[in-house]
Amino acid sequence: MAGNIKIALVGNPNTGKSTLFNLLTGLNQKIGNFPGITVDKKLGYCKLPGGRQAEITDLPGTYSLYPKSKDERIVLQVLADSNNPSRPDIVVVVADATNLRRNLLLYTQVADLGIPTILALNMTDMAKKEGIDINIHKLSERLGVQVVPISARSNTGINLLKQAIDNTTSIATQAEGADLHLMAPEAIEAARELLKTNNNYLALQMLHQHEPLNIFSSGEHAALEQIKKTHHFESSKLQAAETIARYRYLGTVLSGVIEDTGAVRKFVISDKLDAVLTNRFWGFLIFIAILFFVFNSIFSWSTYPMDMIEYAFVWLTEYGHQHLPDGLLTNLLLDGVLAGLGGVVIFIPQIAILFAFISILEDTGYMARVTFMMDKVMRKFGMSGKSVVPMIGSLACAVPSIMSARNIESWKDRIITIMVAPLVSCSARLPVYTLLISLVVPQKMLWGFINLQGLTLMGMYVISILAAVFVAFIMKFIIKAKEKSYFIMELPVYRMPRWTNVLYTMYEKSKTFVFEAGKVIIAISIVLWVLATYGPSERFEAIDKKYAAIEAKKDSSQVSTLERDKAAERLENSYAGILGHVIEPAIRPLGFDWKIGIALITSFAAREAFVGTMATIYSVDNDGEVATIRNKMKGARNPDTGLPVFTFATAFSLMLFYAFAMQCMSTVAVVFRETKSWKWPVIQLVYMTGMAYVASLIAYQLLK
Repeated sequence: MAGNIKIALVGNPNTGKSTLFNLLTGLNQKIGNFPGITVDKKLGYCKLPGGRQAEITDLPGTYSLYPKSKDERIVLQVLADSNNPSRPDIVVVVADATNLRRNLLLYTQVADLGIPTILALNMTDMAKKEGIDINIHKLSERLGVQVVPISARSNTGINLLKQAIDNTTSIATQAEGADLHLMAPEAIEAARELLKTNNNYLALQMLHQHEPLNIFSSGEHAALEQIKKTHHFESSKLQAAETIARYRYLGTVLSGVIEDTGAVRKFVISDKLDAVLTNRFWGFLIFIAILFFVFNSIFSWSTYPMDMIEYAFVWLTEYGHQHLPDGLLTNLLLDGVLAGLGGVVIFIPQIAILFAFISILEDTGYMARVTFMMDKVMRKFGMSGKSVVPMIGSLACAVPSIMSARNIESWKDRIITIMVAPLVSCSARLPVYTLLISLVVPQKMLWGFINLQGLTLMGMYVISILAAVFVAFIMKFIIKAKEKSYFIMELPVYRMPRWTNVLYTMYEKSKTFVFEAGKVIIAISIVLWVLATYGPSERFEAIDKKYAAIEAKKDSSQVSTLERDKAAERLENSYAGILGHVIEPAIRPLGFDWKIGIALITSFAAREAFVGTMATIYSVDNDGEVATIRNKMKGARNPDTGLPVFTFATAFSLMLFYAFAMQCMSTVAVVFRETKSWKWPVIQLVYMTGMAYVASLIAYQLLK
């Protein structure tokens, strides 16, 4: 093959396909969408030994080309449509060497589509440990393709795979699989003529499932339906017959290829661990203990790096004020952009720790156990075990979690999951929680090892999860559907996490958090700084005259605080201050003042904007002293009572508001995109905002 080539990675879930993708592409990858579809497209690039560049697409994991979910449907859509811009020149099928027979079912289907194919046998090191010996040469000879033994986790065989890709011809060399032409020869022949293809299996697949594919015109869809009707094409029976034929064919292929001396002890360790970790009592107890450890670590381990980042921004602000010329541009840069950005960057250590733990739990296979363990519980509340994946994923971000709900076959389960997933506290709420907790919860250790702040943080996450489950239970009775849902999932063998993968995840997610949140924060900080610096000219003129008169009198009792009082009064009469005062009557019963009101408005774009807004407001409202955002907020006083603004009652009320409110435009957009209707995001926005207000009101009135 001359020039650059397109490669698609295809494989069952839990075969290490995504790990291989990361190894091949490194940091040279991006996330987009498949054309005309909302499903994520992971695309990356790598250099081949011959000097060519390979464009690699990581297709969604699937057990066969007969999809059970939206994501799985993409695999056939990309491979079957010769006009699809993502259609590969070569398919690399990634198979689990410890479970080869089942994995090869998908391989035979992909190979029969007639695209040049390579079989990458992953986890060969684990197969050897389990006593499974595979004759690679014999398997390659029988399949007619290059078979490459690799281990993505230990980074072995990757160069051999690149070499195999480089050596692959543009002509498919794979041997023909099970003879499927005899199943419905007349229908297949008619479909071949209609679709102008020589490939029997492609014609068969289009007869089975052309309806959900957007690659045909309405006339072609009608013609395919007519062929099925004319030739009495019974799809479900033929699919079952195909599966039996393929497994019979694989029995012949694998005869004498696999020698399994460890069949008895194959999954003994995993089974023993599962007996404890998925136990009805101990399993839940261990899960809660793991969650507690995670949140305790987020506070305990991040203290020093956060302090360093915080004081670095204070030093930068001081240095800027000392060395840059006075003026609006300097103030905008230091008190607007830098202050807002500092409010985001400071939380990188906590975000990195959170994603590191999520990556470790997924990599070890434990997250799959949590999904299995929670299935019975979730069904009582109107969801399935598969709903746990989006729910747990929402600890990181609700947007990809809502998209991952496509794997839930039941429409009702999927809608309920989408509607409640944003209630689970995401990483964007983490900066809000940690800032407020650090203000009102003492940094104490209970019994010498439990961090009180970490315990409070875990409490906020538990509250959000309980709220999501409660709302799901209510929706179970409101949303009606006739279909029943089933939970089928393969539990992977326990493995040690691949630490390079964990580090890569920490880096990638932290970078995404900073750049995605950073863009919003900088934009909001600039707008907010302008709104907080300027106001109606008559108001500002009156303030200038008032303080000029005080200064002229040289009243010693007032001169010392003159600049601070003037700055505070200008802020209160600025456009931002006026906006805050407009909504203050509505939020005063929650314990919030007009400054917090401004933050509530700005953070409807993104929750983490709360911290940047507070940083900007308290930087504009200062007396020349540069201090950390926490110190500024800790020192804030109510002008009427002289008491601290951020009391325990106010802070807890504010945390509950952020725990429940739908303050993320990206989530609203993705719910609309996934449901194809404004009905669901509007309902979500209304019920979550109402919940946030009521919970915040009750909390403040009880605690004040």
